[in-house]
Amino acid sequence: MVVIVASGDPGPPRVGVVAGKKRIGGAVHRNRAKRRLREALAGLPLRDGHDYVVIASSAVLTAPFDEIVGWLRAAVGEETPGG
Repeated sequence: MVVIVASGDPGPPRVGVVAGKKRIGGAVHRNRAKRRLREALAGLPLRDGHDYVVIASSAVLTAPFDEIVGWLRAAVGEETPGG
């Protein structure tokens, strides 16, 4: 998975989740990948005034949920307050 972080407009963080057909598969798999990533991101302390784009990989479909949270925490760890 790829996580892109950029400074954005003032206010709450904005998050975009991308799951492409070539990388993930059909609509059922893409929706499952996006749901899992959104749920994992919901528990992370993202910084206000930043934009986040998460591009899913096929590993998101089969990895344990705690592992996905760990990947995202590591990817945005330097950007989170106190983390």
